[in-house]
Amino acid sequence: MLRRGVLKPLDVAVAAGFAAFALTEEFVVRMPGDWWPYALTVFTALVLLRRVIPLVALAASSVSASAVLYDEPPINYRLWQLVAMIIASYTAGRLLRWGGARRDLVRAAVSAGLVLVTALVYWAYDRTDPMAAFFFSFAPYALGVAMALQTERLAETAAVRASIREQQAREAIMEERVRIARELHDMVAHSVTVMTIQAGVVRRRLEGGLPVDPQLLRTVESSGRDAVGELRRTLGLLRGEGTDTAQAPVGLERLDELIAQVREAGLTVSVRRTGEPAPLPPAADLSAYRIVQEALTNVLKHAGPARVEVTLDHRADGLHLAVVNDGPPAAPGATAGGQGLIGMRERVTLFGGELTAGPRKEGGFAVRAHLPGGRPPAAGSGDAAAVTRVTGEAGATGVPS
Repeated sequence: MLRRGVLKPLDVAVAAGFAAFALTEEFVVRMPGDWWPYALTVFTALVLLRRVIPLVALAASSVSASAVLYDEPPINYRLWQLVAMIIASYTAGRLLRWGGARRDLVRAAVSAGLVLVTALVYWAYDRTDPMAAFFFSFAPYALGVAMALQTERLAETAAVRASIREQQAREAIMEERVRIARELHDMVAHSVTVMTIQAGVVRRRLEGGLPVDPQLLRTVESSGRDAVGELRRTLGLLRGEGTDTAQAPVGLERLDELIAQVREAGLTVSVRRTGEPAPLPPAADLSAYRIVQEALTNVLKHAGPARVEVTLDHRADGLHLAVVNDGPPAAPGATAGGQGLIGMRERVTLFGGELTAGPRKEGGFAVRAHLPGGRPPAAGSGDAAAVTRVTGEAGATGVPS
């Protein structure tokens, strides 16, 4: 990009080419007059410094190439004088901008005036070729202005693209932070909730002089280890570490472990699986596990020792899951949507699914979600082909949905 300022190698090359052209013209054509060595030295310097003093170079070259310095037509001046004016005119059009400060506007107006006066003088002294009079002065100037405008447009386009890339990078970082925050909330909040409830049970039994089941303490320890492991995994993601140090992602294959944890925390949970299980994409599998986990954590927090039924219904249109409890009615505003419900909705929305969460008329709370992407319906499949399994602790009671 052509800019005013320090001399560059291109300036030296242009000045040297101009001097070589002028010397060739002088020795080949042998124009009359002995003043040309001094003039050529001056104009070679002006060509060299054209970006430093563009207005001075344009004024000097315009006067030198002007017809007022010569006899009646045909005008008898050197061709290199015209070339010097062309170079200066292009440089002025390229550098002297019409926008910006008042001083820049004045300089641009003066340069345009010089070009116009030069064209008019040419035309006034030699009316035989008016096109040449205006072409040699205005064409280089107009070309310089056009190049400057094109450069500005390209710069603006590059700036817009850079801004878009920067915005996309910020959005990607924000999405990653939200994902990590959701992972922290889903896993760590669940483990800490289980630890808190079980530690409270141990404290109350100790205060009452009752024996403490060692399994409760082992479960507290296990939940703590899970929380610490998840924190390490998430911090590794924040530090940009590879997946070698990260734990394997959880999914519905670990649902039984999750159910065992909440049972030890005091919930009575039954699990009902319907349909033929079909492999889910890893992200959908993880989201299904997190939704069940968050729903059970909310039961522990708000419903107390309630009975819960977890339903996994594999259908042709995807996985339908529900977590229903028969706890006490929710407090006013409890269903407004905390971080847990927001996270569940985000996970379901990511896959184009649906989620409903709210109190039940019979009492308690229900969370139902649909994650699309299940297996395609098999030929001849129907309700008779559905497989239903109910698992749970002895005496566990399912809650009607």
